[in-house]
Amino acid sequence: MLSKRLISCLDVRDGRLVKSVRFVNTKDIGDPVSAARRYYEAGLDELVFYDITASSDQRGIMLDVVEEVARQVFIPFSVGGGLRTVEDCRKVLEAGAEKVNLNTAAVANPGVISEAADAFGVQAVVLSMDVKAKSSGSLPSGYEIVTHGGRRDTGMDAIAWARRGEALGAGEIVVNSIDADGTLEGYELTLTRMIAETVGIPVIASGGGGRPEHLYDALTAGRADAALVASMLHYGHYSVNSIKQFLADEGLKIRLTG
Repeated sequence: MLSKRLISCLDVRDGRLVKSVRFVNTKDIGDPVSAARRYYEAGLDELVFYDITASSDQRGIMLDVVEEVARQVFIPFSVGGGLRTVEDCRKVLEAGAEKVNLNTAAVANPGVISEAADAFGVQAVVLSMDVKAKSSGSLPSGYEIVTHGGRRDTGMDAIAWARRGEALGAGEIVVNSIDADGTLEGYELTLTRMIAETVGIPVIASGGGGRPEHLYDALTAGRADAALVASMLHYGHYSVNSIKQFLADEGLKIRLTG
């Protein structure tokens, strides 16, 4: 059995580390490069860097920040935001990332998933899904894909999109619940489990982690392969080691930091 992974997300706007609640009320909370270095030294398994306004601003990702983060960490590091073409992906990988996260651009042009997978391998392509619960009953799963940092509804069913993303060549899926994002009240377990039971590739739970117990729930009841945290580490509520030790004590296979 593969070890479960602890991942931290660095949401970056204008070169600064920021955090929001349900994708609004975004606050500047520091320097992403120093945070990346700190988490790497603490034993984090993986980092995700999101340029959160690149798609909505119709611009490319800030490669200088990607390069600086990549110089500071020696763990898997994935990057998303504003990646529209294979050439965009290539630039990010050449800047030091190991994976690319495709979100808004993949919805607009699903073929970019296959193109990136063909060019760099499925292990380098992550489908990042921003999802909202849909109460109208218009979607089979009850969950809708949204884009542009949660600003645009798509009418796409989350389960159908996960299946298609895997078929197109995504090697991993991040399931980010906008309803839970930044609330510290726990992951959206129903959504995460539905996706995990639908696809045969690793699934990362994202949005809502506030206590180590929440990660345990996502990795067991939610059937996720990894859990992504932000506020728990950014605000100093927990350390990488304390989270990992809790999960190990609960019987999960996880790489401890010593």
